Amino acid sequence: MTKSALPLALGAALLLTLAACSEADIAEDGEAQVAITKTCVPPSDGVIKVDGGSFAMGSDFMPEEGPVRQTTLSEFWIDKHEVTNRQFAQFVDATGYVTVAEKPVDPAIFGIPPEQIPEEMLQPGSAVFAPPAIPTHDFGAWWTYRPGANWRMPEGPDGAPAVDEHPVVHMSRDDMLAYAQWRGGRLPTEAEWEYAASKGEERYTDQPDGDTANSWQGVFPVQNQESDGFRGLAPVGCYEPNALGLYDMVGNVWEVTSDFYRPGHDLTDTNNPAGPSETSAYDPVNPGFASLVMKGGSYLCAPNYCQRYRPQSRQGREPGMGASNVGFRLAYDAAPGEAAAGNTT
Repeated sequence: MTKSALPLALGAALLLTLAACSEADIAEDGEAQVAITKTCVPPSDGVIKVDGGSFAMGSDFMPEEGPVRQTTLSEFWIDKHEVTNRQFAQFVDATGYVTVAEKPVDPAIFGIPPEQIPEEMLQPGSAVFAPPAIPTHDFGAWWTYRPGANWRMPEGPDGAPAVDEHPVVHMSRDDMLAYAQWRGGRLPTEAEWEYAASKGEERYTDQPDGDTANSWQGVFPVQNQESDGFRGLAPVGCYEPNALGLYDMVGNVWEVTSDFYRPGHDLTDTNNPAGPSETSAYDPVNPGFASLVMKGGSYLCAPNYCQRYRPQSRQGREPGMGASNVGFRLAYDAAPGEAAAGNTT
C-alpha cells in the first residue's frame, strides 16, 4: 500500500517518515541491484586521517546550503567507504543485534486508534521506492512502506538478497549508533563530512560523469541510461576516490551525519560545529521530527530533479526509519588501531 492510499492521518504520519527522500530518490523497484556494464574490485577496509584545517563550508546553489561560512575543524579519521552489508553482518553475528526495520512497528507512532491502522503498516519493514505508473514529481506517490524490507532484503521479501559489498541501507539512527559503538567510532558531523568530501576538490554544480559517481543518467524518472554501469546501488569503491582517497562521498547512497537539521548554516558556529540542538532543529519537510542531516545525494539523483550530487548538498532525514537509498560511514577521534595504518593523508 502506498502512502497516497492510506487514511489521511496515517498517510501524513508515513509521509513525514519518508519525505526526506523527496529530492533525490528514484530507482528501479523489485529488481536485483546489480552491475549492468561495469565491474569493479571494492577497496580494502580502512580509514583515512583528515588533518585539521579551515574551509568554506556550504554553498549558494541551494537555499538550505548557505550562507557559506569559513569553518575550522580539528583532525579526525573517517572510513574510506560506506559501511557495507558485509561489515554490518559481522556486527550482527558478533552481537545478535536486530535492526529497527526487523521489529514490529509500535502503533503509538501513528497517533491514531490502532484499529484504524492497516495491518501491514505494523509489520517489520522499511521505505522502498515504488515507481509510479505515470511519471510524476509527487514524491508521495513514489514510496511505499514494504513489509519485510530491511538490510538483508533491501527491496523486500520478493527482491534479491543484499550484496556483501553494497552499502548497508534501511538503517535507523539507533542502528547506526549501535554499529558505531561496536566499531569504536561515531557518525561524522556535517562539517567533518563536507570537509572530507570537498578537501582538494574543485567546486561544481554539474552532474558527475559515470566514472566519478553513481547517480541517475537520463531524464528522471522516465529514463535511466545507466551509463555509470549500474541500475541501482553499486558496490563501494567502484568509482574514482576523491583527493583524500575516500570513495563514494557523492552518489550511491545519502550518508547520515550526527548533526540535527535546520535550513542553512549558523554563521556564529564555525569552530568544530556540531549543528543545532535537538530542540532547536527544524525540518520544513518533516516538521514533526528532529531530522538529521544527510549528505552527498544518492544513485537516484538526476540533473532534472535533484542536483544534490555535491559535497555541499544537505537534506533532513527522519532518524527513526531507514530507506533503500540512505547509508552511512563512521568517523573517529583517533586512529582505530591498525585499521588506520598506511592510510593517512
